Amino acid sequence: MAAAAYPLELSIVIPTYEERENIPELLARLETALAGIAWEVILVDDDSPDGTWQVAKAVAARDPRVSCIRRVGRRGLAGAVVEGALASSAPFIAVMDADLQHDEALLPEMLRVLRAGSAEVAIGSRYLQPEARVVAGLAGARRRLGSRLANWLGRKALSISLTDPVSGFFMMRREVVDRVAGKLAVNGFKVLFDILACQPQPPRCVELPYEFRPRLAGRSKLDHGVVAQYLSLIAAKLSRDMLSPRAIMFGLVGASGVAVHIVVLRAFLRFGFADAQAVAALTAMTSNYLINNAVTYRSRRKRGLALVTGYLKFCLFCSAGLAANIGVAAALHDHLPIWWLAGLAGAAVGAAWNFTTTSIAVW
Repeated sequence: MAAAAYPLELSIVIPTYEERENIPELLARLETALAGIAWEVILVDDDSPDGTWQVAKAVAARDPRVSCIRRVGRRGLAGAVVEGALASSAPFIAVMDADLQHDEALLPEMLRVLRAGSAEVAIGSRYLQPEARVVAGLAGARRRLGSRLANWLGRKALSISLTDPVSGFFMMRREVVDRVAGKLAVNGFKVLFDILACQPQPPRCVELPYEFRPRLAGRSKLDHGVVAQYLSLIAAKLSRDMLSPRAIMFGLVGASGVAVHIVVLRAFLRFGFADAQAVAALTAMTSNYLINNAVTYRSRRKRGLALVTGYLKFCLFCSAGLAANIGVAAALHDHLPIWWLAGLAGAAVGAAWNFTTTSIAVW
């Protein structure tokens, strides 16, 4: 409480989802680690069903250094981090998880480095530690391999040499995020990578080692959807943001729909081509909708009755996209009879129509 009497220096932004059990212990650890520093914690909770936001707000009612943003109707770690960072007025902003895997004792050293002006971003790296300490916090060989692959891809996409460019534990000067806030993807998980990739000039970074601890409570949010979102984010950065991560993901899902269409068409040909084509088209459309709902628009995911009404809208707008596809392809082929060029042009127009209309009308 005494630190609140001094000008605010550090804001710690912590995105949360179903971390109710970890909040009291996390705040107690921060209290110990940040003694003598004027700090605040901004917990950004995506309306956790377990009542994480209720625990956070109860603490906030007693401690003015703690605040909680409860986000309703939107989800995603990157969006939560950006929202929390933009709500801060402190000159330095730290980002860490609520699962107690990040070492809060490193925060004062991060702050010291940034105060000295030797760097704009201080990154807690898991890979400056001996291998045994890295493995401790990464449960299973698959996750360890995935983490190393994600870091390798991140290094290839960035012009900055880092051991852990996808770390979820870092601190930066506030202007680093302010100058690229409008460019950041809000539906991903690797927000540090995105912040670094969006900078007009590579920021000065320093990495500090820490031990990545095992999770104490709750469950990991890492799944196949997170992996797909990260890959689409890398692809977007390699395209110099000509395409958004969401548009890339939508296109990849559409490509998977083509494969589904061909497989189903072949399976039902014995019933006649017209009937088989109708079944294949409906199956592919259903597959595209369900995958897009689960991955591309996971932060706006529909459930229950909304899932059904969303499906009907998706089919309606994609049917219009199919008509546009055929119309453009036929018109171009009449003037320039190159079948593959006409086919690609029609597919591009149809895909653009589907992405634009369904993102507005469905999600």
